[in-house]
Amino acid sequence: MTIRDATAADAQAIGEVHVASWQAAYEGLIPADFLAGLSAEPRAAAWARQIRDGGRVLVAEDDGVVAGFAAFGPGQLYALYLLPEFWGRGLGRALHDRVVEELPGDSAILWVLSTNERAKAFYVRQGWVDDGATQTETIDEGRVTLEERRFRRSLP
Repeated sequence: MTIRDATAADAQAIGEVHVASWQAAYEGLIPADFLAGLSAEPRAAAWARQIRDGGRVLVAEDDGVVAGFAAFGPGQLYALYLLPEFWGRGLGRALHDRVVEELPGDSAILWVLSTNERAKAFYVRQGWVDDGATQTETIDEGRVTLEERRFRRSLP
């Protein structure tokens, strides 16, 4: 397993991880028709822009396959996703730990879909605490509503 800075050349693989992870993790939590309609290409283009613009994105590789990625910035972990076949193998924890090492400051936040029990349990195991704050996001031109909870942790 290797964890490294993403390059624009990784954007397509990151888009594919993003879609596959959403489709598996959010099954039953987000409307099925929305999940079925997700496409890696628009996400890949967005990730390529973010990487080119200097956004911090790490990828986790297993035998040369981009198995996961994480995006973060000052004070916040924005995204951490793995291909479902890599769940439960320690790759997510390793990617998370690398992000925590690189996050500047003394604390950070992240937002988790309030009904995503698997993700919430993962973050609690990594030392994050639900601080009670919530937010609502709408996506897909307002057709999908995401209720999220904020988690916080101290940084080393």
